[in-house]
Amino acid sequence: MILYLVQHADAMRDQENPSRPLSGKGWSDINKMADYAQAHLDIEVPRILHSGKTRARQTAEMLAKAVSPTPRVEEVDSLDPNQDPQLWARRLTQMAEDVMLVGHLPHVGKLASLLLCEDSGQSVVSFQAGGILSLEKGEGGTWSVQWMLVPAIL
Repeated sequence: MILYLVQHADAMRDQENPSRPLSGKGWSDINKMADYAQAHLDIEVPRILHSGKTRARQTAEMLAKAVSPTPRVEEVDSLDPNQDPQLWARRLTQMAEDVMLVGHLPHVGKLASLLLCEDSGQSVVSFQAGGILSLEKGEGGTWSVQWMLVPAIL
């Protein structure tokens, strides 16, 4: 199983727009990421799941355009910033299909740490807005990092 963990792209500040959609930088960054993914990465997921917050939904929808065949983009629970990462760690043990989760800090960072070293309190991965982390679950259920891509690289 391949899991793609994504931190939503850069969003407007709450004072600018309380619904916090993507900023101009966020749109630019996630467009670059989607273009690169489409041209150079072989991401195939049937579903892209997001928290339901505007910035996560917009990020998920843009990334869906880079995945072939086009995946379903769905809002799910427990991907909000301060959710317990154990909830998704348990769900992932029951899943076999590849999936992309688009969420927020600190949740995606804690989930990555929990999967990789069984301790959500460790800081194992430094996510950046719009970044994608690819993890693979091995036969024994252990997770390993396959790659990570952040907008600054592009």
